[in-house]
Amino acid sequence: MLFRTHNTRKTRTAAVAAIALSLALVATGCSAESGTSGGTDGGGDANLAITFLPKNLGNPYFDTSDAGGETAIKEFGGTFAEVGPVEATPDGQVSYINTLTQQGVGAIVVSANDPKAIGGALTEARDAGVKVVTFDSDTDPEYRDVFINQADAEGIAKVQVDLIAEQIGDAGEVAILSASANATNQNAWIKLMEEELATNHPNITLVETVYGDDDDQTSFDKTAALLQSHPNLKGIMSPTTVGIAAAARYLQTSEYKGTVALTGLGTPNQLRDYIEDGTVTAFALWNPADLGYLAAYAAKALIEGDITGADGDSFDAGELGEFTVGADGVVLLGDPFVFDKANIGDFDF
Repeated sequence: MLFRTHNTRKTRTAAVAAIALSLALVATGCSAESGTSGGTDGGGDANLAITFLPKNLGNPYFDTSDAGGETAIKEFGGTFAEVGPVEATPDGQVSYINTLTQQGVGAIVVSANDPKAIGGALTEARDAGVKVVTFDSDTDPEYRDVFINQADAEGIAKVQVDLIAEQIGDAGEVAILSASANATNQNAWIKLMEEELATNHPNITLVETVYGDDDDQTSFDKTAALLQSHPNLKGIMSPTTVGIAAAARYLQTSEYKGTVALTGLGTPNQLRDYIEDGTVTAFALWNPADLGYLAAYAAKALIEGDITGADGDSFDAGELGEFTVGADGVVLLGDPFVFDKANIGDFDF
């Protein structure tokens, strides 16, 4: 399994502390001050000013992933920055992309709120010589150089369906609490989750998919509405870290705790209390710090001309090792990992 944690890498002990310290900086939009700027060719003149543009600021998932990016950028002597909208909207991202293009950064690392809506702005950025790396949530391929995929989409969908099936006895009504309706990754996973349910779990019925827009209160309210609208609901799958945490918070103090199962994608620190008190049995994710770390090294490789995003290109990703670009410019981090009461104490992110 390709899932990695900081405490299992021989030479990455120091990076753990760096990530922990940088979380506070990332949350407030601060940046590293080291690095060089200048031309876009390789060598010491490379413009290694790399800016992370998450779906929205104040999201614990992106706090962690962008901190991983900052750790990588510090390792190779670049300049890190993070900018982004408060709400997860494509319009909010477009204005930041335009500003970064005008500033002449070396690369933009972006988690797209829409696969098409930010395409025009990214095209202008690339025309101006800015390298574009998408991570977590992709655009259409023509708008970026490479996409850092957290895990195979089929694997992400299957692990969530398998977990909910196990928790509800492979029968009954379930619902999905997603992020925004236009989120590329969410929609791809949901489509595959629907196919997995129809093919391999005929006794499970998906009754509704709702959208919490990656907002805590909206996701909390959508959870309440689901339970009111579907009195026979046995489980909820939430493939978004904000959504699963909000749903767990609702279930924890409700009459549904212990009777309605909840799984999806979350971080250990978000869900630790809910795992320990039985609100949540198990959930899945990859290491978001590794995702940001890998995205930063891909940006470096693009800036320095080591890769172009072509199928078969390979590059070094620091402590994560060597990675190869696949079809359509996709780089795969690894497989999802299941967290439960037996192992959640081993992780801190």
